[in-house]
Amino acid sequence: MSLDDQIANIEDKVIEWRQHFHQNPELSNREFNTAKKIELHLKSLGIKVQTDVAFTGVVGVLEGDNPGKVLGLRADMDALPVYERTDLPFKSKATGIFNGEEVPVMHACGHDTHIAILMGVAEIMSKNTDKFNGTIKFIFQPAEEGAPQGEEGGAKLMIKEGVLENPKVEAIFGLHINSQTPVGTIKYKTGGIMASVERFVINVKGKQTHGSQPWSGVDPILISAKIIDGLQTIISREAELTNEAAVITVGKITSGTRFNIIPESSEMIGTVRTLDPRMRKMIEKRMKEMVEGMKPGSAIMDLASENGGNCELTKPDEIVFHNDVLIDGNTNFPSTMATDASQLFSKNVQAIIEHCHGEDGFKLNKEDEIIDGMLFVENGDIRHQPTKEAI
Repeated sequence: MSLDDQIANIEDKVIEWRQHFHQNPELSNREFNTAKKIELHLKSLGIKVQTDVAFTGVVGVLEGDNPGKVLGLRADMDALPVYERTDLPFKSKATGIFNGEEVPVMHACGHDTHIAILMGVAEIMSKNTDKFNGTIKFIFQPAEEGAPQGEEGGAKLMIKEGVLENPKVEAIFGLHINSQTPVGTIKYKTGGIMASVERFVINVKGKQTHGSQPWSGVDPILISAKIIDGLQTIISREAELTNEAAVITVGKITSGTRFNIIPESSEMIGTVRTLDPRMRKMIEKRMKEMVEGMKPGSAIMDLASENGGNCELTKPDEIVFHNDVLIDGNTNFPSTMATDASQLFSKNVQAIIEHCHGEDGFKLNKEDEIIDGMLFVENGDIRHQPTKEAI
């Protein structure tokens, strides 16, 4: 049977494998059933198999009939914490544990297809050892999407454990499917085609306060928004995009517990993708400089704004933010602050009386967060924590 006929005959089997893996995805470093199916298939072909490489990785070694170079063929195995929104008969219904939470799991990045392709290649090559010289290493890599927090994994750990040695791999090949590429078409380019991946976490510490009194705290959500905006200017104004593409994405923001409380802190998690090592270093350097340069909560009230201001960044009758420093250029502070303060105080007094007055008369409910936050003294004892600390 010709090689072309062998490839045509294995197509249905490859599709079946792909659909199996798609329906039974597993998260990074947890690809136990995936690895077992790969192992059994390679062993059935007479290929030497090594398992448990970088936790769940599988490596097969196939020697040709004649000596020659050692080539590696690589496919990734892990799936993502993504809910599948399709009606395919082989759609994923799997779940897994990701960062301590149960999540849906899906092969949303094509690794199910990569596994099936490499299993098919292994079967064809195992039946045609007379047609190639040297040795083929079939490398099935776990945790391409990143190892769970606190664990090692992926290509780095496989290399650390010697996947490219004994025998020493002289060149390695991989591929990645793409839904925008027509079937039967191969895309390639000089230089990088798959970007490097960096994960970053930025923690912002603010000062908690009630949402009705933002001036008495430091809002970490506002600061986070400005950091995100600043990060994008690194790409749009500092990266030489005519050389290579680059991306900074903030994919997750966590902050706060209630709609009416400015929280104590916020956390941003994101990724940086680059194709050029020099650009990667530049972006990392600028991200660090930008975040470290933020001075949250600082403010300048420029009383000389009407005459140009004492601060060169002041703009008359405008509020300007520079490195998260608020610069207020109100040209009429002296004539407005006393009136505004008096009106604010009187409205607050009226509001608190109405808040505390019910059918049973005037009553202080100390379990109410507003009452608890404004009650300074009770029965002669100071209960307001900031006041206690100040004294």
